[in-house]
Amino acid sequence: MIASVLPTYSRAPLTFVSGEGSWLTEADGRRFLDLGAGIAVNALGHAHPALVAALTDQANALWHVSNLYNIPAQQKLADALVEKTFADTVFFTNSGTESCELAVKMARKYWYDKGQPDRTEIITFSGSFHGRSSAGIAAAGSEKMTKGFGPLLPGFTHLEFGDHDALRAAATDKIAAILVEPVQGEGGIRPLPDVCLKGLRDLCDEQGILLILDEVQCGMGRTGKLFAHEWAGVAPDIMMVAKGIGGGFPLGAVLATENAASGMTAGTHGSTYGGNPLACAVGAKVMDIISDDAFLADVNRKAGLMRQKLEGLVAAHPDVFEEVRGSGLMLGLKCKAANTDVVQAGYAQGVLTVPAADNVVRLLPALNIPDADILLAAEKLDAAATHVKEANA
Repeated sequence: MIASVLPTYSRAPLTFVSGEGSWLTEADGRRFLDLGAGIAVNALGHAHPALVAALTDQANALWHVSNLYNIPAQQKLADALVEKTFADTVFFTNSGTESCELAVKMARKYWYDKGQPDRTEIITFSGSFHGRSSAGIAAAGSEKMTKGFGPLLPGFTHLEFGDHDALRAAATDKIAAILVEPVQGEGGIRPLPDVCLKGLRDLCDEQGILLILDEVQCGMGRTGKLFAHEWAGVAPDIMMVAKGIGGGFPLGAVLATENAASGMTAGTHGSTYGGNPLACAVGAKVMDIISDDAFLADVNRKAGLMRQKLEGLVAAHPDVFEEVRGSGLMLGLKCKAANTDVVQAGYAQGVLTVPAADNVVRLLPALNIPDADILLAAEKLDAAATHVKEANA
């Protein structure tokens, strides 16, 4: 008999009932140090007082009116994003998947309105993840994502990550946009080098191609800048955002320049819940906190401490770990042992991590994780690695 919850998830045998800061409490009372943050979602940890207050205040005033009317919290958050980023305009969604759908539509509508309706192709890269909608899986193109879900949405050119010659050859006048994650998350914490991101921007400028960045996982302070592309000193035309922007409340966005968004006129896109008062009240508070320069400086300091401890783990357990990857507090341990064994061993030590492709364990803690919890995390991961080594001996 099928479960009442559609069985599409392979869940860990854990049931959490409360959380505070970087800690979660299981139904049986055990406490777990959370280094996954709901897959980079709980950017300020669990039950952050300022976010709880923002949500409660808004809930006591107004929950939903739809986008038939003006929404003050939505306007406030949009203004903050425009002020702090490359963008001239923002559309709010409920998730990163929805942001992908709009980014694809926006790029294709741009060229249609420019009198080039055949310019629809979008270049994407191996190892990418852009959500699980029809457009998202077609963009990623991997068999794991697409098998059994054909016919796939056409219009995507898939290239190998890092193949510069293939990229330049593919950049024809049929290409509407290039879509890339500055740091691949699901793909195994693979940062795109700054020089490559600059090269993409240059190529797009040369060929008149739109550059779409997927910062759903690597954005909102995760790498130590408000958005990861800032490290390269470039800006996209369109950017997908979600996860951390809501601090745990479902919220996403598409940010764009006025030029890139020029085709999206009244009636071309919409959302019943997107940008609702509850989500945007929380998102505005998240933005207030994370966009602060002092906060981001502390993210970088914490990232340095965590990376130092992880490098020590690799040195101490060369049979289990191979290297540390990533940027800021978006870090990965490339494993020699099975990454799932490391994750499972972590459960026994009371620490939560997230598996990724390329045999990587992701570490995506709250951006405000205390130093003491970083040190404790290293101890717990050390014990987990010891267990994995002994089990494989």
